[in-house]
Amino acid sequence: MTQDYLAHKRGSDGEVATAEVPNGSPVVDPDNPYNIFPEDLVPSVSPLSVQPRDQDESVEEQPAPPPMLGCRHYKRNVKVQCFDCHRWFPCRHCHDSATDLPFPHHLNRKKTQHMLCMLCQTPQPAAEVCANCGEYAAWYYCPKCKLWDNDSNKRIYHCDDCGICRVGEGLGKDYVHCRRCNVCISIQTSASHPCIERATEGDCPLCLVRLFESQTPVVSLPCGHYMHGECYRDLMDVTYKCPVCSKSAINMDVQWRKLDDEIRAQPLPEDDEDLEGLLPHIDDDDNVPVADNGGARSARPQQRRPRSVWIGCNDCGSRCWTPFHWLGLKCQICDSYN
Repeated sequence: MTQDYLAHKRGSDGEVATAEVPNGSPVVDPDNPYNIFPEDLVPSVSPLSVQPRDQDESVEEQPAPPPMLGCRHYKRNVKVQCFDCHRWFPCRHCHDSATDLPFPHHLNRKKTQHMLCMLCQTPQPAAEVCANCGEYAAWYYCPKCKLWDNDSNKRIYHCDDCGICRVGEGLGKDYVHCRRCNVCISIQTSASHPCIERATEGDCPLCLVRLFESQTPVVSLPCGHYMHGECYRDLMDVTYKCPVCSKSAINMDVQWRKLDDEIRAQPLPEDDEDLEGLLPHIDDDDNVPVADNGGARSARPQQRRPRSVWIGCNDCGSRCWTPFHWLGLKCQICDSYN
C-alpha cells in the first residue's frame, strides 16, 4: 500500500515523497542517499576529560589540550546513522535519548551500516579508518558491535559469549567468561564467585535500570547478585544487606565481634518486669485460671518470659534457638547477627 501511494504521488506531483513511515525505515532519497542535512555536518565535542590533570603544583601548568570530538558518552571522530530512522547521532545513547524521533525505537548498533567522519564531513560505510581523509575513526573499533572509542587510556575487548564489548585487558588476561552467569568475571574472583544463572540479565535492584548493557560499572556481591557500582556505594551508606536476598553484602566480622562485646557488657536483668515490652510475648491461654482439688478456681502461676527465641539467619539460611538480647540475635551456626 505504501509503494502504491508513493507511485501515485510520483505520478501526480512529479517527485518522490520522503515522508517517514511510522514503525519502519524512511524512504531513501536518491539525491541524498545518506540522508545528510547541514546540521549533521556540524562536529560535536565530547565534554569528557582528555587526560587526568597533574596535581603536582611544582610543575608548570601545561596549556589545555584541544577538545576531542564525540559526545558525553564517547570520544570518537565519527557520527553514526540509525539503520531504522536514517538519522545521524554521535552515538546510540544520544539517539535513544532524543525526543524528536519519528517513531519510538532504539538504535540497533549491530545493524549500523554508515558513519560520518567529523574531520572531513564524509559519509561512508562503517569502518576503522576514514576512506576520504585516512584518519582513524577512533583508537578502538569493534566491527561486530559497531563501537568506536577514542579514549586511549581505556582498555576494551570484545566478548563473543556476552555479545558486547567490555572494559578490560581481555579474556584470559584479567577476565574470564562464566557461561552460567553469562558475564565476564575478574580472574581473581572467578574460582570462588557464587554462580547465579543469567544474573546480569535483569535490572539493578536499586535503580531498576538494565544491567547487561549498562555503561556504569557493575559489581558482584558476595551472594552472587549484581548491581551498579554507584548504587552499591549508595546502598552501603544506609545498610549492609543485599537488597535481593538480605545476605551481608560486606564482611561484617569486625562488627559482629563488637556486638558480642556490647552484649556481654549489658546482660539482661533477671526480673521480667524490667524488660516489659522487650521479651517474647506469652499467649493468654497460658494464664487461664484452673480449678484446684476443692473446686475453687485459682490463677496459674505467672510464667517467666522465655529468654531464647527461634530465628532464621539471612547469611547461612539456618534456623536455630538463640539467647534473646535487645542489641541483636546471634546465629548459633555462623555467628552472624543478620
